[in-house]
Amino acid sequence: MNNANFLQPNKETGMKLKRIAAIAAMLLASMANAQDSQALYTRSLAASCAACHGTDGAAVAGSSTAPLAGLAKDYFTAQMKAFKTGTRPATVMHQLAKGYTDAQIEQLAVYFSALKK
Repeated sequence: MNNANFLQPNKETGMKLKRIAAIAAMLLASMANAQDSQALYTRSLAASCAACHGTDGAAVAGSSTAPLAGLAKDYFTAQMKAFKTGTRPATVMHQLAKGYTDAQIEQLAVYFSALKK
């Protein structure tokens, strides 16, 4: 076998490479869609907070509710769990917090902590 033929892919090798490239493209697209759908899901969770805490957690000036944007992740999580267990007094938050799973609270904590104050 001469070196020139060794470096030239044959038809079978070319087809395998195309299949591998197609599979890799599908996997990357699937990962991107999963990330997009997860981000959309988290934003929809956060949107339920907007009625009281303002759009993207930026409370309206003069509001008695706390702004959520920029809160430390651990602080947000601790407060939500305190509402959920009833150890932190509230008017409605203790009822609302009971509707979230620990995973959803964690997602919200990450989301709001990433926003600017």
